[in-house]
Amino acid sequence: MKARQNGRGSNDASHGCANDRRSGRLLAKLVSYGETSDGMTAVPARSSEWVRPVTSQEPASVIIEIDHVSQVFQTSARKDHVALSDISLSIEEGAFVSILGPSGCGKSTLLYIVGGFVSPTSGAARMKGQAITGPGPDRGPVFQEFALFPWKTVLGNVMYGPRQQGVRAAEAEAQSRALIEMVGLKGFENFYPKELSGGMKQRVALARTLAYHPEVLLMDEPFGALDAHTRTRLQNDLLNIWERDRKTVLFVTHSVDEAVFLSDKVVMMSKSPGRIREVIDIDLPRPRRRNELLLDPRYQKYVVDIERMFDESDEAGPAS
Repeated sequence: MKARQNGRGSNDASHGCANDRRSGRLLAKLVSYGETSDGMTAVPARSSEWVRPVTSQEPASVIIEIDHVSQVFQTSARKDHVALSDISLSIEEGAFVSILGPSGCGKSTLLYIVGGFVSPTSGAARMKGQAITGPGPDRGPVFQEFALFPWKTVLGNVMYGPRQQGVRAAEAEAQSRALIEMVGLKGFENFYPKELSGGMKQRVALARTLAYHPEVLLMDEPFGALDAHTRTRLQNDLLNIWERDRKTVLFVTHSVDEAVFLSDKVVMMSKSPGRIREVIDIDLPRPRRRNELLLDPRYQKYVVDIERMFDESDEAGPAS
């Protein structure tokens, strides 16, 4: 688990330039040349696209396909460790899907394979029918580490992706200001990361990812290092943003409550080696309001049933 990052910026300096360089390299891979996983050129959208309502009633098509994926790593003792075993999963366009399971079950590894950061040992991951062979701007990661550029303001961080894609400065600024407002940070455009709380940094990280218009958001426990109150607020904000644009979201979490609250589907994984134990459809009304859901017996049943799966997994011990 990564260290909690609360307060006003004391952790930025300690993380230092390593995270910043890694962030820059990652963003450069994602936005350079504007190429998506299918070789098409990404055309930056106008800022108005971020606030348009969803009106299409066409049936959703599969956007991500994971086909019999297994992943084996070699340990420092030169022994094989099976992180994922024969994972097959289809994710529909516009769906919010959470991956849930015990620590070490390969949730993050699966996300990195979809992101193109890790190649599977066997099987394949596809985006719109095309094999995923590396990172691209059609998939936007939002991780627990914010990795913001400390020398850039909030506005500068969010503008980075569009400017790397060749968007004119005035247009990139207009898009970025709209996104900053959408994530609730209007008035903080000229603040630096060291002047922001952990929750505010995560909002900037989300806006920065949205700025280069990915089709899929890949979120690896983005709220895991935050306090409970901030985490709840960001869950609500994320749902509001998702309701506006309905991007596909693949969301890794340890929290049953978070997964049920956010998702259309919850993918429950077994202990290592990670396998899909069950895919649960979350049939709850949208838009969702936490104070209403907490009183809904259907919501309570989902949480209780999935927590029971965790307990059964713990009692069963490691998968054979």
